[in-house]
Amino acid sequence: MANTSQSRSARRKQLKQQKKQKKSLFKKIVKTLLIVVLLIGIGIGGLFTYYIATAPKLDAESLAVPASTKLLDVNGEEFANLGEEKRTKIDYEDLPPLLVDAVTATEDSRFFDHIGIDFRRIGGAILANITGGFGAEGASTIDQQVIKGAFLTPEKTLKRKVQEQWLALRLDAKYSKEEILEMYLNRIYYGNVYGVAEAADFYFGKEDLSDLTLPEAAILAGLPQRPSAYDPTRNPELTQERMNTVLSLMVQHGKISQEEADQASEVSVESLLVESQQESTPYQAFIQQVQDEVSEKLDADIYNDGLEIQTTLDPNAQKHVEYLLSEDESNPINYPNDEFRAGLTVLDTTSGAIRAIGGGRNLDNTQGGWNYAIDNERRQAGSTFKPIIDYGPAIEYEQWSTYHQINDDGRYHIAGTDSYIDNWNGQHNGWMSARSALAQSLNVPAVKTFEEIGASRAQEFAEGLGIKFHEDSIALTDAIGGSSTGVTTLQMAGAYSAFGNKGIYNEPYAVTKVTYSDGRTVDLKPEPKSAMHEYTAYMVTDMLKSVVNDPSGTGKAAKVPGLPMAGKTGTTNLEGKEGSPDSWFSGYTTNYTIAVWTGYDDQKQTLNGHSETVIAQDLFRETMSYLSDGIETADFTKPDSVVEVQVEKGSNPAKLPSEYTPQSNIVTELFVKGNEPSKTSQKFDRIDAVSGLKASFNEESQSIDVSWDYDQGNDRPVTFNVKAGTDGGSLKDLADTKDTSLEISNVDLGTTYTIQVTAVSDQDSGNTSEPATVTVQVADDEADEEEQQDEEENQEENPEDNENPGDGNGNGNGNGNDNNQGDNGNGNGNGNGNEGGNGEGNGNGAGDDNGNGEDNGNDTGETDNGDGTPEDEPVDGDEPTGDAGDSEANASSSESASSYLLHAIREEEIA
Repeated sequence: MANTSQSRSARRKQLKQQKKQKKSLFKKIVKTLLIVVLLIGIGIGGLFTYYIATAPKLDAESLAVPASTKLLDVNGEEFANLGEEKRTKIDYEDLPPLLVDAVTATEDSRFFDHIGIDFRRIGGAILANITGGFGAEGASTIDQQVIKGAFLTPEKTLKRKVQEQWLALRLDAKYSKEEILEMYLNRIYYGNVYGVAEAADFYFGKEDLSDLTLPEAAILAGLPQRPSAYDPTRNPELTQERMNTVLSLMVQHGKISQEEADQASEVSVESLLVESQQESTPYQAFIQQVQDEVSEKLDADIYNDGLEIQTTLDPNAQKHVEYLLSEDESNPINYPNDEFRAGLTVLDTTSGAIRAIGGGRNLDNTQGGWNYAIDNERRQAGSTFKPIIDYGPAIEYEQWSTYHQINDDGRYHIAGTDSYIDNWNGQHNGWMSARSALAQSLNVPAVKTFEEIGASRAQEFAEGLGIKFHEDSIALTDAIGGSSTGVTTLQMAGAYSAFGNKGIYNEPYAVTKVTYSDGRTVDLKPEPKSAMHEYTAYMVTDMLKSVVNDPSGTGKAAKVPGLPMAGKTGTTNLEGKEGSPDSWFSGYTTNYTIAVWTGYDDQKQTLNGHSETVIAQDLFRETMSYLSDGIETADFTKPDSVVEVQVEKGSNPAKLPSEYTPQSNIVTELFVKGNEPSKTSQKFDRIDAVSGLKASFNEESQSIDVSWDYDQGNDRPVTFNVKAGTDGGSLKDLADTKDTSLEISNVDLGTTYTIQVTAVSDQDSGNTSEPATVTVQVADDEADEEEQQDEEENQEENPEDNENPGDGNGNGNGNGNDNNQGDNGNGNGNGNGNEGGNGEGNGNGAGDDNGNGEDNGNDTGETDNGDGTPEDEPVDGDEPTGDAGDSEANASSSESASSYLLHAIREEEIA
């Protein structure tokens, strides 16, 4: 028992000891944490003290005059200084209470109550950032915004924030609230001008601020937060939304009633605007893009922060673009009227750098205004979408060839609707290649391609080229650029440049780097990314070459002779209405990419026929021609992943041509390596030879009539090549004819003619038939009579030769019609006739070719040997002997030529 009690007591002591140790450890941890916190506090305090000590000085000059920003072109030359604009200074007494209420309710509702920084607002911002994510809400007061714009860079660092708050406290202590509000409203940028007085005049034509209405005050109060986005001249819809937000904040803070807000929100922003009377600013369309990029990427104020901005501007290109959009009398572009609008963007194909921006026609280049090159997102792209949505994805994901066959078999019915998609010309071609379908800009093949690829893959491909869709998924009408998705020339130029850059997409950019007033430099050049395989880029490019080069291509007017280029046309249409509201052309070389849009502000107003729709191509051609003049433009390089293959046109799937495939039925197409055809077509073989070739001498006309038979099929038309030669000489071309007969005139008597006829394919001159040959002898009657007389005289002088019967050996040279009987082959040779035979058939006589003497003598012709026949019998033209049968003479255009050639042949052989 005692041992048990002792052990329990020991355990209790041990437990107490452990508790003491735990308490001691806890105290140590607390002490350590307190020391750490204290050290951190001291460190932070020291850091804050350092930040405050190094903060800029609060001087009146910096508060009054913003630092200017320099813009440099691609050559490093300054082309604009944005800190030297006109400003009108106003006093607090000039500000109407309505405007003060709108500004403070929007930017700093406790402005008149805090000491430069608003601790309550800071706490609310911290909570909002915890619940809604970092950046959900800011806590900057008007005092802090004045300090940030006057003294600090826009970088988001702890140092800048500490200095901003410290200087805001000092500003509030040194100046009255009224003076601070004056500084704010006089220096801030309102999208196109500096200061609230200039803004009221620029947008609304109000020189006296007391004339501002509630909607106008709300617009001005909401502008400074995002000057480019809320610019009412460029984005009236966004401005309307912003105005309504300001009105709600004024109601929330008790500045106006809900009824007043409702009435003001009914007012259209566009109805409040007036036409600008500002002096022009050079290259304003380009400067707007610079401003947008800097504001988006740096949260900096291009007009107040004293920046040096290196841009991509090519001043020569920009000047020429503005000239083509001007009313200059020497302008080669024939615009139909003053209401006709246009916008275009010029990019460097390989880098995506913006070289020029054409913001619109009839613009005075003032700051602000609608920029038809970069603001026009509401306009559909038409068929310029087809390489991006249809054929590009088909090659990328399915390895289609440029020959891939698509059945253009009629209108395409949109499932589940009563609507149809048809080709622009209402015609259909049956099976055709993807190349031809794109070159002719046909809609039915495009939607069938889209359907086969699938909407998700088509959208993925397009988004990789910088195209932004308003809906989560795209529809069938996107296949022909007819969806609700609109694009700008800037976006289209960016997308097309990737095709010309081996599949590498560069987001178009106007700013390469920005240097702050303190010397820090920020590189803003986007990183390139691979948007597609190189084979896709090259094959799409080759197809787009056909758009401008093929006779049936829709982009022939955009072609610059001698320049390797590719491009695509695009037009849109309104359902149930003739004409096109939009006309596009997007194209490129290895150096430049240009996208052009033309149309009218009112989308219900359509372009008037070809003369207006072609202006987009005219603008492209004139711009590209100017930019390419005097510089080398290389052709696009075919990658190893692409092979060129000759295929037989009409084969489906693609097959190789046979040796008899007509050249006109052979096309050269591109295939992704490993997907080229291997089977040879058996559709064509060697064409048939002529049959029934006949030739006869017409004594009356002293000519040779030649005829033959041929089954002329419609699918394989032929021309007949006729050759002729004399007395065993070489054959010379006589005529090419579609007829199956020929008359050879002005022949030489006593001469043997060899005539050859060959069928030649009209589709492929290399595909010829076996030749058919016939020979014919032209008789000389006077020579026959002289020889006969000589024979008779010889018989009278040698009567004994006629008395002894014996074998006759008559070797006579016949001269007459083929297979006609010779008339007594009289000759000078000695012949011993058989019993009962006449020796007239012996010797060298003037008998027929292969002809007979009257008796038993066998005459051997000069050309052919054979037994004569007792009667005229027709002989096939394929045989070596001719036919004595008459044939109908067919006059043809080759008669005079045949006569001349035969004489030439004869003279050549005699020589």
